[in-house]
Amino acid sequence: MMRIEKIEAIPAGNACYVRLTTDDGTTGVGESTFFAWPSAVAELVKGFASYLVGKDPLDVEHHWLAIYRNLSFRGMAVSGALSAIDQALWDIKGKHYETPVWQLLGGRVRQAVRAMRVIEPGSLDEVVERSRVAVQDDHYTALKIILFQHDHHPMRQASRIEELAARFAAIRETVGWEIDLGVELHRNMQAGDAVMLADELQRLRPLFVEDPIPPDSVMAMRAFAAKVNVPVAAGERNTTIWEFAEYLERPGMNYIRPDVGIAGGFTHVKKICALAEAFHAGILPHAVPSGAVAVAAHVQLGMCVPNWEAQEYMPPDGNQWTDVVDRVVELRDGYLIAPDRPGIGIELDDVGLAKYPVPTADLTGAVLGFDLSHPPLREDGSVAIR
Repeated sequence: MMRIEKIEAIPAGNACYVRLTTDDGTTGVGESTFFAWPSAVAELVKGFASYLVGKDPLDVEHHWLAIYRNLSFRGMAVSGALSAIDQALWDIKGKHYETPVWQLLGGRVRQAVRAMRVIEPGSLDEVVERSRVAVQDDHYTALKIILFQHDHHPMRQASRIEELAARFAAIRETVGWEIDLGVELHRNMQAGDAVMLADELQRLRPLFVEDPIPPDSVMAMRAFAAKVNVPVAAGERNTTIWEFAEYLERPGMNYIRPDVGIAGGFTHVKKICALAEAFHAGILPHAVPSGAVAVAAHVQLGMCVPNWEAQEYMPPDGNQWTDVVDRVVELRDGYLIAPDRPGIGIELDDVGLAKYPVPTADLTGAVLGFDLSHPPLREDGSVAIR
């Protein structure tokens, strides 16, 4: 019987990677997408190692429950560590049975996974041009627009809503009606203002409006969804089927957004997707700014989950995203092609990992163009709702 012999937690850049090695030399890899504090995830993985060493790696569900239920502490650092471990266990399982993970999770329901290109923030002209290039040159059929940006915080209500609606209208005019356009509001608005904006956007037929208000209250998000006539998406900061059940048990939530790197890995996200399917809700996984391992894990799920609508995506740019792995998932004409290698189909590159030091636990740096060291402020100097 195969046994887990070694557990490695490797924080690098804004991710924490996990590699498990068995006594016969089989390795499995995973990635936590708790990108704010990956070092915290690494400490938890080390804590879970004492349980995992010596165990049969094929008993994946048992290990998930044993780790999650032990002490009953929750939070994204805990779920991020568990998610990376779970991915690595399934990677080992796929290699053991010499088949991709998607085959073990039910088999193929589609030939490839549609990529939804995330358009980086910028000026109106910059965002419009990036959208045009993504459609005309790169052949994406779905885009996600980060509509609400830092410059919108100090604006007064009416002008802010007018500018946001005009920005989205310009993008729609540029790409046409054959392209699916998602709207990302990044948890930045008051509920009433978000309802007014949704009314303005309705005629432009957004594929969804995502995270209009902070994720502090599922009830508040559901209340927003009940008041608007556009599809609503939420859930990238949620981690369990119990939380997602609260989103889905009332009408109005059209898409949920689990992340394989914080919502329990393959074992748990597959359950979340099935729960959404029971309510005729689609899956739009949170996959940016994930690294290459988590993206590959999402593609494995996308191949076997019927209600997987599209996967948000940003092309690798030659830095941490590509350096730390032996390959990345192929993008072909706007679709992500699942590897046919056993397991997840991707391996860590130790030389590349060594280029990226352990990050400090602070809010410096930038993610998707947002400076994390300076929180957005209103014109009176108070912290904006985000």
